[in-house]
Amino acid sequence: MKVFGKWDTAEVEVTDPSVRGYVNIARQGVTYSGGRHAKQQFKKSDQHVVERLINKMMRKERNSGKKLLAYRIVENALDIVAQRTKENPVAILTRAIANAGPREEVVRLKYGGITVPKAVDTSPQRRVDVALMFLSKGAWQNSFKNKRSAESALADEIISAANYDVKSFAINKKDGVERVAKAAR
Repeated sequence: MKVFGKWDTAEVEVTDPSVRGYVNIARQGVTYSGGRHAKQQFKKSDQHVVERLINKMMRKERNSGKKLLAYRIVENALDIVAQRTKENPVAILTRAIANAGPREEVVRLKYGGITVPKAVDTSPQRRVDVALMFLSKGAWQNSFKNKRSAESALADEIISAANYDVKSFAINKKDGVERVAKAAR
């Protein structure tokens, strides 16, 4: 079974070793998991990465709870990515996730009555979650109150994040988070 019946994930390889165990492309096809991953903390890593992107696309007001609409948006976006790059769009998505996930973040610690920021390494699970959130949020912002469709906005966001383009919302946010963490060391 292929992703959306079009792309085979057998030749796709996650190049970033830190997120390799958390980006699941081994499970063939994109199925509706029905929230089976929500009962345990790390079960969402068993979910296919494209399904996780679909779930992230359902987070905003217009798409809230509309899984079929989000499914169609992601499928058409991956079609656009395949047309523009002439590569497997799942491979480009995994490269975009590896590039858009922040490696370092800031937490707030309280010492006495003052709050002190401290830089910490980001866990691989959170890197994947934040990268998917940045990709979907960037697509949402580019298509909201605009003539651009959500499909083309998501495709542009995935391609630019995979190429590590600074104009990408996801890469820009990642650099901002890492810059703040560097200042808090």
